[in-house]
Amino acid sequence: MQVPQDQITPPRYSGWFVVLVALFITSLMTANIIAVKLVRVFGLTLPAGVVIFPISYICGDVLTEVYGYRQARRVIWLGFWCNLLAVLSIWCGQMLPAASFWDGQTAYERILGYTPRLLIASFLAYLVGEFANSFVLAKLKLATRGRWLWTRTIGSTLVGQGLDSLIFITLAFIGTIPLTAITVTILTQWGVKTAYEALVTPLTYIVVRFLKQHEGLDVYDHTIRYNPLLVRE
Repeated sequence: MQVPQDQITPPRYSGWFVVLVALFITSLMTANIIAVKLVRVFGLTLPAGVVIFPISYICGDVLTEVYGYRQARRVIWLGFWCNLLAVLSIWCGQMLPAASFWDGQTAYERILGYTPRLLIASFLAYLVGEFANSFVLAKLKLATRGRWLWTRTIGSTLVGQGLDSLIFITLAFIGTIPLTAITVTILTQWGVKTAYEALVTPLTYIVVRFLKQHEGLDVYDHTIRYNPLLVRE
């Protein structure tokens, strides 16, 4: 049954909602930490974060599909602030004077250090990509009347991951590597992340079906305002 967002009494979500949020934030933060390593897979050079970062988009899809754009918006902002806290903590650890017998300062700075340019690129790409992903999925759910979940998960990922890759790679590396290399990197990451989403679509179906039955929810965002800044709506 279609449930308009504005007619829902805020429910008390089960522990599965907490698990989903925790998985979303953990995958996001883990991806940012391990992305410093470049890996070679099937002839493609990719950041190691690609092995887990798409999970944040899958969780975002499930959040929007089951709980609606309003709850997804809150979780996206929660992920942003948690990631910012992690970055600030890592920076503080880097600034604190090292013990005289500890020789890992250089390695710490190389692996965990962030330049302002990379941070700005990462945060902006995350916000734009995640909100675009959630927005497109919510709108497609209305357009398809809740049918063909695969069109929503893959379609929203094409938009969200495309914008994420475009913004991050461009802002982080424009002027430092050739434009051709930037274009290839954007397209490669976009393709790999979208393929990742497509491959796990059967699992997404199982999770969405289970949560809808368990929570008794299937939210349709008919009248909600999609402004990403309206966290308290």
